[in-house]
Amino acid sequence: MISWSKLLLADVSFLERIDVLIWVVAIPVIIAFVIMLYLQVKQFFQLKDELGKLKQIKRHNIEYDLVLKAMRLAIWRIDVKEGVLNYESDFRKTDSFSTSKGYAVNDSYELIHPDNRETVRKALTGLMEGQYEDYHQQYQAQASPDSPFYWEETFATVEKRDVDGKPLTIVGTSSRIDERKEIEQALIEARNHAEESDRLKTAFLQNITHEVRTPLNAIVGFSDILPMAQSEEERNELIRLIKQNNSHLLRLFDDMMNMSKLEAGTAGNIVKVDFKIAPLLRELVDKYVTLCMEKGLEVFVDKSVADDVLYTDRDRLREILNQYMNNAVKFTATGSISIGYDKGPTAIRVWVKDTGKGIPYDKCNEHLFERFVKVDDYVAGTGLGLSICRSLADSLGGKVGVDSIFGKGSTFWVEIPL
Repeated sequence: MISWSKLLLADVSFLERIDVLIWVVAIPVIIAFVIMLYLQVKQFFQLKDELGKLKQIKRHNIEYDLVLKAMRLAIWRIDVKEGVLNYESDFRKTDSFSTSKGYAVNDSYELIHPDNRETVRKALTGLMEGQYEDYHQQYQAQASPDSPFYWEETFATVEKRDVDGKPLTIVGTSSRIDERKEIEQALIEARNHAEESDRLKTAFLQNITHEVRTPLNAIVGFSDILPMAQSEEERNELIRLIKQNNSHLLRLFDDMMNMSKLEAGTAGNIVKVDFKIAPLLRELVDKYVTLCMEKGLEVFVDKSVADDVLYTDRDRLREILNQYMNNAVKFTATGSISIGYDKGPTAIRVWVKDTGKGIPYDKCNEHLFERFVKVDDYVAGTGLGLSICRSLADSLGGKVGVDSIFGKGSTFWVEIPL
């Protein structure tokens, strides 16, 4: 018969074995659970970190596109081996290069202006062959063979190289610079205008100094010898010369004042009225009849003049004709001076005709009406009169011109719209 003590000892030994077995099984499970928990936590933080990086990349791309858009740039890459150009982003204005994938580099040269084509080809080919480290060109290009040319600026550099250092890919940017070129052209024109103004100012001072000194010296010189005149005839001749040079001096200052007013835009408002042309022409003839008689010239209003009415600024037209009459008297030694007009369907051409020395064919053009232009440098004058005439005619919506035969005379005219 088994005793209770033996049974009790057997049960305790069994329970101890079960307890050990449980711990033997539980410990690996716990370890495995802890490892799995650690891996899950680690993966969680990795995912969180990658998500943050994705957000940063997305934000970076937005900022990157924003910069490209603000600067109106296009980003492109060239596969050197394939000779293919691919646009990644293009924020230029319309009418730019095609942004299609796989655009052949050689085809792009055909859209560049012939004046810039070889320069661009040489520079880009040198970059692709590893001759240069970077590339910068400004050139005219077009979006298609039928579209207009525009200005473009391009920067590029080598992105990747092979083991031998040869370029594999080229990365570059392109932007349109039409507005910049327009500003540059405007600045160049402004500089040229300033240089031309400075040249004209110098020429003006040189001409004026010479022209003022000539009559002024005559006036001073003849005035000094006037008290020493022995006869009345000699005295009258000196007085005539003094008056003649005084008139020339006054005319010189009138021309300078008229030119300065026209240049400054202070010549007064244009006042157009209806008036008869014939009285104006007779008024000019009366003004110059005494001077013409002294030179032995005949001056008259053409017989064809009628009572036609013209609507324009009478004073400005009178100033133009006055300049013509003054030149006619100055350059005509013998013969006559006549003044008249021809009426056309849309305009009236008023003219002054003389039998003077005329103008050589090579000088009888629009250049004659520019400032400081003189046909004969030996005849007194600043070369401002005809320039004033053209400016006055322009203000009236008309135009000026001349018809001349060298040695036989000239006809200066101004055409005023009806």
